[in-house]
Amino acid sequence: MRVLQMAAKADSDGIIRLTIPIGMANEEFEVAIVVSAKPTANGTAKPKTPEELGWPPGFFENVIGSIDDETFCEPTDPPPSKVEPLE
Repeated sequence: MRVLQMAAKADSDGIIRLTIPIGMANEEFEVAIVVSAKPTANGTAKPKTPEELGWPPGFFENVIGSIDDETFCEPTDPPPSKVEPLE
């Protein structure tokens, strides 16, 4: 078994086309492919946009802060309960 590692860029259609030279004609091979996003300059992969994650366009802009009812407020915390001192 040989492990080949290479970098590839997807075409504009989102497809990576690979040509792998093996050196043995008319043979069958098992091939495993692991696809991982290439890290950016700061060492992390580019995060997906909300649309890429399946959210409708503008969803978060329209939801955050959308409660405009002035009577809606956070409930007050109850007073703390007394705790017996440790000995």
